[in-house]
Amino acid sequence: MPQKLLPKFIVYMVLCQLLFACSSTPDVSDKYKPQGRKVEVVKKGETFTLMRNGKPYFIKGAAGYDFYGRLSKYGGNSVRVWHTDNAQQILDSAHAHGLTVTLGLWLAREREGFNYYDKELVEQQREELREVVLKYKDHPALLMWGIGNELYAEGSNVKVWDAVNGIAEMIHEVDPDHPTTTTVMNVPHKVVNLIVKRAPALDILSINAFGAMHDLPQELARTDWEGPYLVSEFGARGYWESYFTWWMAPIEQTSSEKAEFARQRYEQAVLADTSRCLGSYVFLWGNKQETTPTWFSLINAQGEETALVHEMRQLWGDSTSNLNMPPYIAYLKLNGKFAFDQIYLKPGQTFEGAAYTFDPEQDSVKVQWEVLPEAEQQDGNADKQETPRPLANALVKQEGTKVWLQTPRKEGAYRLYLYLRDGQNNLSTANIPFYVTNKPLK
Repeated sequence: MPQKLLPKFIVYMVLCQLLFACSSTPDVSDKYKPQGRKVEVVKKGETFTLMRNGKPYFIKGAAGYDFYGRLSKYGGNSVRVWHTDNAQQILDSAHAHGLTVTLGLWLAREREGFNYYDKELVEQQREELREVVLKYKDHPALLMWGIGNELYAEGSNVKVWDAVNGIAEMIHEVDPDHPTTTTVMNVPHKVVNLIVKRAPALDILSINAFGAMHDLPQELARTDWEGPYLVSEFGARGYWESYFTWWMAPIEQTSSEKAEFARQRYEQAVLADTSRCLGSYVFLWGNKQETTPTWFSLINAQGEETALVHEMRQLWGDSTSNLNMPPYIAYLKLNGKFAFDQIYLKPGQTFEGAAYTFDPEQDSVKVQWEVLPEAEQQDGNADKQETPRPLANALVKQEGTKVWLQTPRKEGAYRLYLYLRDGQNNLSTANIPFYVTNKPLK
């Protein structure tokens, strides 16, 4: 290189290094240094800890809007909600029961007509959320802000994550005392890497995981995310990851199976990852119709509790020694077949259903049966369903955990439901799908 060009070359190289340093992602250790804020994530060595008012705070939470008193009594400490509808009431109720709140900021979705390439719309949404943040930021129950829920469905559009980052930056500006997070389903590697690149202002990654929860730490290690995470939803195996009948009806676990299933995954992910996982929220603390009225409902409308509630009490450290357990359902059969056997029945005929159950405390158990048509999905979305009405006169005879049902004349998909109550506010549930048809099977 000519001698006279050397100084210019040196200046050029220094400028390049400075530009690279400015554009690169901040070091994780710098990002999670203690700042003395009300709620913050601190990194010490290889371990991340959520701190609240200067003390470690491990989330033992539930997602939902009801029964906060029970959650607190059973050893839980936090609730997660998806939007700010009735936020004041939710925050006040949580605070009254000694609980914190991960408060969701619901974001518009592209598939519902929102255009994230429209700068004015994006700015308008951010400014509307600024007013929400300013309104609730000083509430003593607030733990963190959840920006959107499962926006990965729009993840191919980088502008979505640019908008998320803009909202996170806005929150850090007006409310530096509470961390920010966004939620994905499982660990979609490309989307998580996109979040790392496009939304560096986020503090925590939230993951909804059900059947795939057992290997969350391993899957997350295969991405570029180096920060902490929390499990924002978990519980029974999701209907989208279940085994299906030939007519595409998902096969639901019994409430007894759900409790064992969720406990195992909680131990494999939440309890096993002591360095990066900040805690979890079981789903759903309450009840809802989603594919079936029982799939995710931990507590029904009458306040009766399923087995997973009892599992969470133990996992959260509830030391109640005389805990009465719900009846156990080992299996449910119809016409001598399990759900996996593909149950096709002729219309207008009588068939026998039977379950094998027992009660751990040998309580007297009340048995209820009913037949419901398969729920219809609106726009392919099982989250927007109404619970079907039970079929009148479908049950011909009942004898304990046996039932005889007469199939409807109308062809189609149905389910036989079983409910067990032990008189101790415990509820156990199971159902089995069947299809009524006159057509001969090949």
